[in-house]
Amino acid sequence: MPRRDYNPPMENPTHVKLQITGMHCAACSARLEKVLNQLPQVEAQVSIATELAQIDFHPDTTPLPALIKAIQGAGYDAHVPRDFAAEKLARETILRHEQRRFFISAALTLPLTLEMLLMMFGTHIMLPAWLQFALATPVQFWIGSRFYSGAWGSLRNGSANMDVLVALGTSAAYLLSCAVWLLHLAQPLYFESSATLITLVLLGKLLEARAKGKASSALEALLKLQPKTAQVERDGVMQTLPVADMQVDDVFLVRPGESVPVDGIVIEGTSSADESMLTGESVARSKQSNDKVYAATSNQYGLLKCRALAVGSHTQLAAIIRLVEQAQGSKAAIQKLADRISAIFVPVVMLIALATFGAWYLIAHDFTTALINAVAVLVIACPCALGLATPTALVVATGRAAQAGILVKDAAALERAHQLSVLVVDKTGTITAGKPGVTDVLPASEISVNDLLTVSSMLTQGSTHPLSRALFEHAQTLQLRPQLTATITEIAGQGLSGTAEGKTYLLASPGYAAQQGVALDGARVLALQQQGKTVMVVACNAQLLGYIASQDQVRPSSREAVGRLRGMGIRVVMLSGDNAATTQAIAQQVGITEFIAEVSPRAKAAQVQALKTRDSQTGMTNLVGMVGDGINDAPALASADVSFAMRSGSDIAIEAADITLMHNDLMSVADAISLSRATLKKIRQNLFFAFAYNVLGIPLAAVGMLNPVIAGTAMAMSSVTVVSNALLLKRWQPSTRR
Repeated sequence: MPRRDYNPPMENPTHVKLQITGMHCAACSARLEKVLNQLPQVEAQVSIATELAQIDFHPDTTPLPALIKAIQGAGYDAHVPRDFAAEKLARETILRHEQRRFFISAALTLPLTLEMLLMMFGTHIMLPAWLQFALATPVQFWIGSRFYSGAWGSLRNGSANMDVLVALGTSAAYLLSCAVWLLHLAQPLYFESSATLITLVLLGKLLEARAKGKASSALEALLKLQPKTAQVERDGVMQTLPVADMQVDDVFLVRPGESVPVDGIVIEGTSSADESMLTGESVARSKQSNDKVYAATSNQYGLLKCRALAVGSHTQLAAIIRLVEQAQGSKAAIQKLADRISAIFVPVVMLIALATFGAWYLIAHDFTTALINAVAVLVIACPCALGLATPTALVVATGRAAQAGILVKDAAALERAHQLSVLVVDKTGTITAGKPGVTDVLPASEISVNDLLTVSSMLTQGSTHPLSRALFEHAQTLQLRPQLTATITEIAGQGLSGTAEGKTYLLASPGYAAQQGVALDGARVLALQQQGKTVMVVACNAQLLGYIASQDQVRPSSREAVGRLRGMGIRVVMLSGDNAATTQAIAQQVGITEFIAEVSPRAKAAQVQALKTRDSQTGMTNLVGMVGDGINDAPALASADVSFAMRSGSDIAIEAADITLMHNDLMSVADAISLSRATLKKIRQNLFFAFAYNVLGIPLAAVGMLNPVIAGTAMAMSSVTVVSNALLLKRWQPSTRR
């Protein structure tokens, strides 16, 4: 395959996930990435922890069968993932097969190791050479065939992986023993070393596979939440149907204690639902007519009759699972560094082993001693622990985050979050609940309250802005309906204007209204704003009709969250399109000292960029996070180093964000940063264990202080240690909800 160092950027690529089988270490995933990325118009990431390849490609240039063929050519196999249960069953089948092979290998190896153990206690029982050969040979070439096939596939593609090290090391010990036996040389036999090494490597892989399975248990727990069947009304008859057969607009029942089968809306009944799997919130939420319910949430006490809004892959649960899988398959920058090290590590170790053999042979003039020490170097230097250090921690962390209502789109975002020094927060829908209510209706002298509200409802009836919705719903509660049809124009960040019967109506901020020539009572407006209220001016043909003030309630956890963020050393800055007086009043309520008011949507992104300046105290460039919920926040979210979106926000904001907060409050941002810090701490610990193990182990093996059996044991346990340390992240807990 010709080498290409550059893949031109792709436009509208097709994305596919492929389940990979046959990978054993980080060198495997790095080599497979290299093979795939050399294909035309292909960008791939391969995770050793999840055994998944995330591939962007163009089917016209490189079709899917060509991708699978390239993977098979590299010595592995691949298929499009089946459902989670099928993949789990396949993994369990493979695990049982590997367990049988391990037990057979252990049974054949035990007599060989028993001889060695008895010698340690002064008992010398020597098995005949032919029996040692008979016991070691099936272990070497049947049980160990996986290492030979893996090594051949690796070398054929111009690289080396763990299989190369194991195959070289065990073959050297086995062939040396055969030569000593057949040629009647005055040297000890090392059949037990080769067989024990293979058995220990298999044991390490089994323990590693079990630990990796636990790492993805959070995702498995999410999948188990959705029921298999549902009570669906078809043709006026209630019947039990598989959830997979449900369609949008199906009417279904959820009885007390049952899980909701799909996303829907309540049409009859009252109850409460446990939505902790979505939000991380343990307190049940009340449900009544027109409230939404979500797949896999649990109905508490009342019978609910609902209509399906989203089924199958379109439910919130399916979206969560996709995000978790995407995050677990992505790579953080620190993982890419580990992959680059692993790619060159095996060839370097082989050179060290050759140097060890040469040095011992020249100094001691003993071929056997030189070979055994070289074998010990090959065995102990396996880079498995290095390759598992980062991805396993990220798999556990993203799964734990999902359980806490924090959905991470990209592992790199979780890695960057621990470095945030500035957090920009939007006011409406972030600090506040995003559901303002009308507090004051103040008409001019020549117009009534009802007339003022009727005009405002005419202008706001088609708008989705929270203030517009509040005004329109307030008018509807008073049974006021628009009497005219107007052509409405939205003025970004300022308000609305409309034309009806030749008249120009305006519903806008005081500042914009003043620019349009509307005469205002400045003292009256300021008095309302200083109470934390947002004031909108209603005018017709630049003549004042009155003022409508509304107020958004600050989220109960906002002040505590701001205090926690500041305690974590993060500078909190609030941006708002609202006026300065209202913005200041809200900032004071939650303890924010830095705020910028009257910021347009486009200017929000510029403000985020401006905050990415060099800190005068640390000399480091600020890493800036952004929290928002609206369409107008999307540019700023995209500009931030790490972006957070509230689940209650717009789809565009959620799409632009790196992390989605299912709980809809700032405390979840602090939780996400806390988890990021805990994750990076575990990654650093794992990398230290992996590097320290090799830095200490290779020299000890090279100077003859470790025999191959002890080296094999240490190698197996290093991987288990790294994975087990990553699993400790399951103990991380989010803040207590209030």
